[in-house]
Amino acid sequence: MAQVPAKYIRPGRIVRQIANPILVAAMRLGISVWGSRILEVRGRRSGVVRRAPVNLLCYEGREYLVSPRGDTQWARNVRADNGRLVLVLGRRRVERTVTELANEEKPPVLRAYLRRWKMEVGQFFEGVGPDADDEELLRIAREHPVFILDGHR
Repeated sequence: MAQVPAKYIRPGRIVRQIANPILVAAMRLGISVWGSRILEVRGRRSGVVRRAPVNLLCYEGREYLVSPRGDTQWARNVRADNGRLVLVLGRRRVERTVTELANEEKPPVLRAYLRRWKMEVGQFFEGVGPDADDEELLRIAREHPVFILDGHR
């Protein structure tokens, strides 16, 4: 897998205790909010399945997961489990593998991600938005893991 980002912005209590549980409940009912899914991945230390809401980005015919908060627990767990994960929406569970992109590959994906979800996640990108040039996006790329979904297992 690619380079390890330097930062992690931990979700606040309101996000952890209110917003994420509401999103997860909606996704368990099969309701996706702009491409959201429940990501399931085995914990790297405990081996217990961990769940997190993520935004699945479809860009130029491929699917991507971006970690806007940086080197999150789910990103670390995905790396530790050799890119294996499950995406859940309602009763549909899809096993996938991912490959982490190198920093140089991230700018167009980050731009597309910000174009779609800037209102929700823009605060985590140091003021960089979808209209930023590649140089600005490359500057912040190392702090935001980006995974491309390889295929179904």
